[in-house]
Amino acid sequence: MQAKHLIQRLREAGLVLYDEREAEQIAYLTAAHLVGLGDHTAPLRVDPVREWPIEEAQIEQAAHRLRSGEPMQYILGQTDFFGRNFAVDSRVLIPRPETEELVDLIRRSERSAKRILDIGTGSGCIAISLALELPKAEVSAVDLSPDALEVARKNAERLQAEVDFREGDALHGLKALFAPASFDVIVSNPPYVPESDRREMHRNVLEHEPAMALFVPDDDPLRFYRAIAEAGQHLLREGGALYFEIYHALADEMIRLVEGLGYTEVVVHRDLQDKPRMLCGRKRNR
Repeated sequence: MQAKHLIQRLREAGLVLYDEREAEQIAYLTAAHLVGLGDHTAPLRVDPVREWPIEEAQIEQAAHRLRSGEPMQYILGQTDFFGRNFAVDSRVLIPRPETEELVDLIRRSERSAKRILDIGTGSGCIAISLALELPKAEVSAVDLSPDALEVARKNAERLQAEVDFREGDALHGLKALFAPASFDVIVSNPPYVPESDRREMHRNVLEHEPAMALFVPDDDPLRFYRAIAEAGQHLLREGGALYFEIYHALADEMIRLVEGLGYTEVVVHRDLQDKPRMLCGRKRNR
């Protein structure tokens, strides 16, 4: 099929949910992957009449997935995070740009860390990125979902990152997974979107990304932060750091929670959109 006709088919499918510019961008990226070009769309753009060997069934399947609102990252089976390519599918949350900012904050602030724990690792994007950016540190990661851990382990293997992955529940039993005072840094990007915010979210998120990685009850939106911060008092060494990605609307509540659990030097950092998005605190030295 000629490149221009392939792009047209995919662009029309994308217009069900996206504006013209986004639909065209998605169409080129999807087409490039379908014909084996990876992320390189230039050959499709510079020679629109070139014929590419592709089966009709492949085109229709991709178009159907676009029309259904499935995120492009799942269709492509990958996404970029902190300069690296991570495999993603519907078993894991798609990494967001804000989480890259969290990784960068830790990379710059914790260069001497010897042991790091990522709780709720999902695709492994935080743990793997930190293992590669801070190669002197031993990195462990925990997730409740065996399916997510399978994705994370495959990403670590492909990216040649040494990470100790373990199955565990952030709400219960974290203390039993590791010895006391094992870590210099604990980081987590847990579920934090209140259930009442569902109505404001795009359906490509609601219908395709794992709800267990996104939502928390309206009556207890800080449940994961509380459990992890409490476990941190057991798992962190004195002076060790706790890092969270947080829900911007609950930044003040987060400060009170973490300080109330005994952490010092509690600071909230704003993301590139000027929203309070990252929180850091330290376990008090005795």
